[in-house]
Amino acid sequence: MSTDNTSRPIKPLRIAVLVSGSGSNLQVLINAMQAGALPIEIVGVISNREDAYALTRAKEANIPVAVLSHVASGKRMGIKTFETHANEQLIAWQPDLIVLAGFMRVLSSSFIDNAPAPMINLHPSLLPVYKGLDTHKRVIQAGERRHGCSIHKVTAELDAGQVLTQAVLNVDINDTTDSLQSRVQKLEHQLLPWTILLLAKNVLSLETVNTSSKTYLPTLPLQLLING
Repeated sequence: MSTDNTSRPIKPLRIAVLVSGSGSNLQVLINAMQAGALPIEIVGVISNREDAYALTRAKEANIPVAVLSHVASGKRMGIKTFETHANEQLIAWQPDLIVLAGFMRVLSSSFIDNAPAPMINLHPSLLPVYKGLDTHKRVIQAGERRHGCSIHKVTAELDAGQVLTQAVLNVDINDTTDSLQSRVQKLEHQLLPWTILLLAKNVLSLETVNTSSKTYLPTLPLQLLING
């Protein structure tokens, strides 16, 4: 009798997603979940903007949403207030993983350290270079020949956590900020589900990365080299 356990079903990874914008990466995860291509369950979506189209995508997929955007006067919700409500919602959902996908607020170290699950962030550059905003414009201005996107573990320092995976492309001489953004977004749509699949299958771990006892494994970040 075979003792091969490779066909044993993988328990779905419970995922909460934080968004601020259109939610194209959220849609990729929704599509993969509904198609059974990823062993995940998206348990909820939090947006810091009430006009984010990502909320429409989540609602159409019957995924619970929480909008932590603005008070009645129209002022922006303070980060401490946002974090208090977001933490309460995450505790209620009990995710295994929190994914920041186009989320545009900087979170405090207290929130990150006390979150009910580890967090990963999708960033549009080949970290550690070009942290922060306007990455595509800065890459073109610097005359870089390679660009891409990274997924890293979220820490208190902005865009500085352990980089897990990257997708890389060659910058075309005719690329504009808009065209490069569009090309990198296509990479994001491949990199995010691939990374989550590696995490769900325990190929990657957020707890023990690049330890000396695992020197036989490839050095992080794992890279997808894509001609496009």
